[in-house]
Amino acid sequence: MKVLGFGMRRLARQEALEVSSRLEELDVFPGASVEQLLTIAKRGTVISVVEGWSLMMEKTPADKSYVMLEGTASVRKGDLEIATVAAGDLIGEVALVNHKLRSATVVATSPLRVLHFTKEAVDELRLEVPAFGRAIEASTKTHSR
Repeated sequence: MKVLGFGMRRLARQEALEVSSRLEELDVFPGASVEQLLTIAKRGTVISVVEGWSLMMEKTPADKSYVMLEGTASVRKGDLEIATVAAGDLIGEVALVNHKLRSATVVATSPLRVLHFTKEAVDELRLEVPAFGRAIEASTKTHSR
């Protein structure tokens, strides 16, 4: 297992299997096969985030997206909480897909475990795994309104 930074590492085979099982349990990508969920898990990086830390900041460039695996976070515009996110939610995909600045800040309200995707991984998975593409598109339409 290669350490990439604080709380960030590539998934070993067993952990990729566990993460793909968690994605199936959360039904994040409806219609994805077990093999496709494993592909999704392998393209991501598991990150642990402590309570109070930000995953992304409002008005900053979008270069990553996440799937919440465990924990909760507050979505804030300025000082106002506009939503909460929890296990099974996609975050950061709207600005990434639409090539815009982040519209909100996301702050952990509990310890988090998330699956981090680079822009490149999101672009590739949208083409390779139809269920991933559908979930990203549906989330983008819902949150772009």
